[in-house]
Amino acid sequence: MTLRPAPLRAAAILAAVFIGARVVYRILFDGTDAGGPVLMPLPAMRLPEPFAHVVLLGPVTAGGLGDAVASAIPIAALILAFGVLNALVDVSRGFAVLARRGPLRAVARMLAIAWATLPALADAVRSVRFAFRVRGERFGARALVPILERTLERASSVAAALELRGFGATPRVTSLAADCVRPVVIRDAAFAYAAARPSGSSRHDPPDAAADRDGRADHPTPPGLRIGEFAPPVGSLTVVTGETGAGKSTLLRGLAGLLSHVDGGSIDGLVRIAGFDRVCLPPRDTSRFVGVVLQNPREAFATERVRDEIGLALELRGVASVIVSARIAEVAEHVGVVHLLDRPVRTLSAGEATLVAIAAAVVERPIVLLVDEPLADLDVEARTRVIAVLDALAHTAGVCVVVAEHRAAAFLPAADAWWAIEDGALVPGSAPVRVAARVSGPRPVSGSRRVLDVADLAVERDRSVLVRAASLALDSGEIVALVGPNGAGKSTLLAALALPATGMPVVAAGRVALVPDASDDLFTRDTVGAELDAADRRARAVRGTSAARLARLLGGERVDPRRHPRDLSAGQRRCLAITVQSAGDPQVLLIDEPTRGLDASARGLVAHALREAADAGTAVLFATHDADFAAALGARILPMHSGVVPAARAPETPPGQPRFDSLRSLNDPQDVSPGQPRFDSLRSLNDPQDAPHPVVERGSASDRDETPPGQPRFDSLRSRNDRPGSGSARPRSPRHWLPLVASAAANLVALAAFCWPFVADALPTEAAAAVPFAALALAPLAAIAVAASLDGTVRSAHTIALLGVLAAVGAAVRIASSGVGGVEAVFILLILAGRAFGARFGLLLGVATIAISSVMWGGIGPWTPFQMFACAWVGAGAGILPRRVRGWAEIWMLCAYGVLASYLFGLLLNLWFWPFAVGAGTGISYVPGAPIGQNLASFLVYSLITSTLSWDTLRAITTVVGVVVIGRAVLASLRRAKPIASPAPARAAKAEAFSRAR
Repeated sequence: MTLRPAPLRAAAILAAVFIGARVVYRILFDGTDAGGPVLMPLPAMRLPEPFAHVVLLGPVTAGGLGDAVASAIPIAALILAFGVLNALVDVSRGFAVLARRGPLRAVARMLAIAWATLPALADAVRSVRFAFRVRGERFGARALVPILERTLERASSVAAALELRGFGATPRVTSLAADCVRPVVIRDAAFAYAAARPSGSSRHDPPDAAADRDGRADHPTPPGLRIGEFAPPVGSLTVVTGETGAGKSTLLRGLAGLLSHVDGGSIDGLVRIAGFDRVCLPPRDTSRFVGVVLQNPREAFATERVRDEIGLALELRGVASVIVSARIAEVAEHVGVVHLLDRPVRTLSAGEATLVAIAAAVVERPIVLLVDEPLADLDVEARTRVIAVLDALAHTAGVCVVVAEHRAAAFLPAADAWWAIEDGALVPGSAPVRVAARVSGPRPVSGSRRVLDVADLAVERDRSVLVRAASLALDSGEIVALVGPNGAGKSTLLAALALPATGMPVVAAGRVALVPDASDDLFTRDTVGAELDAADRRARAVRGTSAARLARLLGGERVDPRRHPRDLSAGQRRCLAITVQSAGDPQVLLIDEPTRGLDASARGLVAHALREAADAGTAVLFATHDADFAAALGARILPMHSGVVPAARAPETPPGQPRFDSLRSLNDPQDVSPGQPRFDSLRSLNDPQDAPHPVVERGSASDRDETPPGQPRFDSLRSRNDRPGSGSARPRSPRHWLPLVASAAANLVALAAFCWPFVADALPTEAAAAVPFAALALAPLAAIAVAASLDGTVRSAHTIALLGVLAAVGAAVRIASSGVGGVEAVFILLILAGRAFGARFGLLLGVATIAISSVMWGGIGPWTPFQMFACAWVGAGAGILPRRVRGWAEIWMLCAYGVLASYLFGLLLNLWFWPFAVGAGTGISYVPGAPIGQNLASFLVYSLITSTLSWDTLRAITTVVGVVVIGRAVLASLRRAKPIASPAPARAAKAEAFSRAR
């Protein structure tokens, strides 16, 4: 048990503040005239009726002050006791434990996701703050929009990961449905997305509202995909290629089940995976047989440590801990990530994160592995390792691996089949021909002048040297490519050039603009037009200048100015970021990874944008792993290695000549270094000579280790606790309304606990004395009852993920703003989220926000349940406001509600704590047995003077200002993240029939 000093310090401060407040209350309300020397002869002033029993001020004596301090010591000691408890007990560890089993698994999983999101949220804040600096804007309230967008994108990724790992799976699928020689079979099928909602609308909008809301255009619907026949066998690696937006991700999400069960799309025709009809079963019910690695795997990590991330699927199924540990160790050894097991996931490089994501996807020993763009963020060395792992999984472990990838040529040593998506159809393709890029040398520049000069630049961070001895020079109109492996310091160097610290040897002839790697962080408005207008204003250019520049970069294509910037294609978003940063014609344009995740067409758009900037006389410097792109631009190559530029030695991969080490060497037991994948032992686990005759028992609840033909067979690590679906499914309540009734009852009990001073007045004297203690006991029990009653109703992985990431945001905002003059910025998020997602969501978000923030600062105590309910009711109230109000009318309605909620919140929290805060012996003290009117008048005076006129008013002002400034943009972001209900009632009936048949 480790003592954490932070909660103890917080408790000591809080206890001292409480004692000071008690003394102040006694002085203000004539409670310090208890004998002894008179220290301050203040005049006593009695208030008029109906507050005539209240006396302000009065003589202050030494004895009165001593009595005030003494009366506060018991409660101060209680605060310190809870501080010691918080310092000794790490409550956050309990989230993961409760998430495995028990009646609060969904809520605990949500809290675990929130806790794991906090480091990512801190990274997002740093990234957005940096983006605001390079954009030249003040980091203020508007920064919440890109931060929220990043967290919502994380929520979508985490939701998909939970669904694919089996969150909420039912026990009806216990074995493969067929022999599965062909584990993926598609015949005469069509994959399509439903028409998306407009950015400002929701599922509750009337039909006419969905057409156009607040001047915003509809989201573009992703293209459909036609598939004649597609049936890759086991033990094969199939590569699917196609342009950005052609439908590669649509294919993989359709096979994974996300398209038809999560994304609101549809599947027509025959689609069977692992022998099951894909339309009938959601991804969670086939998670044991289908592993999936989505794009940008770091965003989908739902835990803090690598070990927990790899074992998450097993934990969601309730597998015994000893088996989980053994399986994690086995998979980590095979994939080559043993040395990473105890690392925080946020510290992984792009290549390490991809390997960990693969390990997490195959921990259940699936027969199918779907991998989306695994090489997008990787340098050559990392690409080689990932390809080696996928090659071994297919050809050694016998998994059917399907990869969607732009960099198809990288898979030439490993791929068995090639498919392409052309004109909306999946068709057989051919192996790409690896052609070395034509290196024509640096593009000629005439009449150039020196615009940037750097000599021996060094950058340190956290006592680590990231860049050292960096020297470079840029001339106007030239294009320079900064190349080097992951971790070489390229991004750090670009950041230092754009925003040099005092004393850095950076000499620039004019403005230096940077498009960071996370270029979407530059977008703070909810329409493209608003972004372009803001760029023109900042550059003091004529309105429309940036719009014309964007059209030129896109080859004359006009983008609808009403579209949300994040709804554009990847290439269009990158060009928009270049346009925004190019406003005002900077002398130097820096771009970090301009072609990340882009196909040839999108790369062409970016190349055109860079040439356009260079032709205008701007010096362009970009960091990249894409040697072909750099060579095609005629860029001057500037190698960087280990923080040094120019590198003392050339990069391992010459421009235009990607190097692929032999995949066989990675599996040579005589030449395997720590961290490299090793699959030589997997063959024994899947050797068909050792496999018994396959038997598949449909619908059996037992977990046999019997293997159908063609399926990889692994040595059994299972026990009777390792059964499909064991511990994963929460039983449905006999009546769907029972959880809601229980929740309503618990909320009424909580309300009674808040109002205990007046409840006690209505009870006999003998019973009234126990009411304060009953209230303190009932409040946490009511909070647990609400969480337990709603836990069974939260079956959506998307809802759990959204609650988790938004609770992390709310907790961070609460800690950053609370206690500063009554500023409670967390109300802004609670109101907007409750408005966007509904009353139940707002209720749970309020509870989770207080829980996470209390754990963060070590402030858990008797007051925590009351804070939970008060914030929960603020969020729930926003969810029951009239749904049809939109536009500025909606914003003003939320402002009015925010004012009302701010004052009611203060009254509620004052009501339960008022007798404890003031104590006895003052004009506003709670008097047991006194007329209810007297106690009510005392409470109103206490609340008015100590809270309503100060804290509550400032809270109301903060909420109104926040809702007005960022309300529309945040609501648009939240509604864009809202899950789309799948419009397929026939699918539900078909799934129900399937369940009955099994």
